[in-house]
Amino acid sequence: MALTQQRLAGHGDTFFALEQKAGKGQMGRRWISRPNENIIISIVLETTALAPDMVFYLSMAMALGTYDWFAEMAGEESSLKWPNDIYWRDRKAGGILIENNWAGPHWQFAIVGIGINVNQVDFEEGTKKPVSLRQITGKSFDLLVEVRKLCGKLEYRWNQLVAGKKKELLESYNQVLFSRGMPVRLRKDNVVFETTIRGVNENGELLTSDTLDRSFRVGEVEWV
Repeated sequence: MALTQQRLAGHGDTFFALEQKAGKGQMGRRWISRPNENIIISIVLETTALAPDMVFYLSMAMALGTYDWFAEMAGEESSLKWPNDIYWRDRKAGGILIENNWAGPHWQFAIVGIGINVNQVDFEEGTKKPVSLRQITGKSFDLLVEVRKLCGKLEYRWNQLVAGKKKELLESYNQVLFSRGMPVRLRKDNVVFETTIRGVNENGELLTSDTLDRSFRVGEVEWV
């Protein structure tokens, strides 16, 4: 973020780290990655041409680009867990965190942080069901080669976004949504309840059904 504000980084610049000591995920959670084993990148995107109401569409586009790359190796059991985690079966392989910069009502740029477990096989005790591409496929991967492939997939989805293909992005996202059509347990305000995932709407809200049809904003509920 600082480099962008100082005009030392511009649209499309990608920063690849071999080690991250202060990683963070959604809701302030820690992201722990062993050195030289995983993909940890930050991408600068100029968003001045995008409408302010497309913030979640950017999130979907980046999640889909990451999913496209991941699923090519991990297979059809891959999915996107709302809002933007990469899953294989019921295990987390990675996640995306986007920081947006605004000047009043104007959306200036976004920093897209992506962390994916690639070659790591030993995880910190207490970590919730992590998984890596190496564990899934039995293969080791060249990180630089895979970063280039990943960036190609992200560029494709970015171009979809810029072209205004919002309907296509939303449909693609819902097609690979984790636990869609299945009952799950969520927590809101310390109350745990069971509900069935129906999908995600154009506002980025999670849609569910039980005794009522419900919708939840990002951060309003957490998975149990």
